[in-house]
Amino acid sequence: MSKRLDGTSLFTGINSGLTNAFTLLNSQYSDGITLENLNKALTNTDTINNLGNATFASYITNNFSAIDNDANGTISAKEIQDLMSNLATQGLTREQIAALGSSAGMSTSLQETVLNHFNEIDANKDGKVTNQEIQAYGINSDLERQKIEHRNRIVNNMSMFHDVDAN
Repeated sequence: MSKRLDGTSLFTGINSGLTNAFTLLNSQYSDGITLENLNKALTNTDTINNLGNATFASYITNNFSAIDNDANGTISAKEIQDLMSNLATQGLTREQIAALGSSAGMSTSLQETVLNHFNEIDANKDGKVTNQEIQAYGINSDLERQKIEHRNRIVNNMSMFHDVDAN
């Protein structure tokens, strides 16, 4: 049996990337993570090099108003934690997986599988996939594969008997 599909690394990697980006950016700006500071960071070569890549900073910038829950113009550690909790419980959209997945260190095959089967994995059809949906899809795929293998064995056994009778 093949390794079961599990999205844990996807969610863990994205949480880690967001945490690292927040921590680095927050340490560089004494007035906090504002939209202005994020835009400065994205044009600062040293900051980009320290981040490793700008994907997570870009994501925070592009989704600033949705992340800044209290609308005070600064993203706090609690708001980043709330974002990560929401992603974990509510799931990831296809766009989030495409944008953040490969930057999170997720295996390319996992990302491709989730993106290629997104609509099948999204069991509740809310446009997001959770780790539970990914795991359930993996279990269902394993069960389906086992059924097909079992049917093929039966067919092969029938063919053997058929060939014996035909001689």
